[in-house]
Amino acid sequence: MPKLEEKPRVFLEEFRIKNAPDDYGMADEKWNFKKFTKKFRIVIVRMDNSEMEFDLIGIQPAFANAFRRLMLSEVPSMAIEKVMIKNNTSIIQDEVLAHRLGLIPLKADPKLFEYRSEGATEGTEFDTLEFSLKIKCTNNKSQPKDSFRTEDLYENHSVYSSAIKWQPIGNQASMYKEADVGPVHGDILISKMRSGHELDLHLVAVKGIGKDHAKFSPVATASYRLLPEITLTREVNGSEATLLQSCFSPGVIGIDSDGRAYVKNARYDSCSRNVYRYDDIKDAVILSRIKDHFIFTVESVGAMTPNVIFVEAVKILRDKCKTLLDELNNF
Repeated sequence: MPKLEEKPRVFLEEFRIKNAPDDYGMADEKWNFKKFTKKFRIVIVRMDNSEMEFDLIGIQPAFANAFRRLMLSEVPSMAIEKVMIKNNTSIIQDEVLAHRLGLIPLKADPKLFEYRSEGATEGTEFDTLEFSLKIKCTNNKSQPKDSFRTEDLYENHSVYSSAIKWQPIGNQASMYKEADVGPVHGDILISKMRSGHELDLHLVAVKGIGKDHAKFSPVATASYRLLPEITLTREVNGSEATLLQSCFSPGVIGIDSDGRAYVKNARYDSCSRNVYRYDDIKDAVILSRIKDHFIFTVESVGAMTPNVIFVEAVKILRDKCKTLLDELNNF
């Protein structure tokens, strides 16, 4: 058996998980700040405006999960909170329509707005965005002869988020542009209509957090998993190498020109343990996961980039810690 580098590991055996922590990773050893700063690293694997994958290395599970929960529940964003329905003759009920509108992500930067004070009946330019949605479906007077396509028969038969128009309050028109506060995507389907159906709505958006309602969560998903590790204990050749390769996710096990199997990239393995189904090769591998190496995937809904969302989560955790210390010092 090859000698493994000294890292905290969870071993995936055939019928059990060995060395799994039962203390949520907080009581393995006394926490030391200097040791933590020496081991801790953040490595960005890929990133664009909507999705980011990065590694948190040398950190306890409790902290990793705190960041995940903060991104989901406590990083604020803007969302439609109230829908005043002046006219709705479509087939969608008022409450369902209001719910659909609330889930449309907005581009507005929440850092530029304040939380609306509790009990306030009127919004201000500093804490509220207002929109209107007014559209009517009519027959297409210039429809082609003998055509039965919906696109040819009706005008405005599908209502998309691009129909939502910003209504500035106070001096908002001089501070923001409609392209910076409106829906993130203009092709989100809100409703389908037929001739005579009409929508006339007034929409009010405020700042909130995902803990209050999922529509305020700035991420579509934020998840993490432990880094997989696969170690070959002996040479695997020929048909055994092909069988071993089929037991793992594509790209994890490679086969060289001599027909020998090798670990190509264990990072994206699903850790299914399929290899233990085959007596011929189940002794050839050691499956494990690194306990202090977390692979994070953050997908933004579009208002903020994923890296900004993560930084905001770190700031929120920092502020919570400061508040706790102040409370303890004043106790």
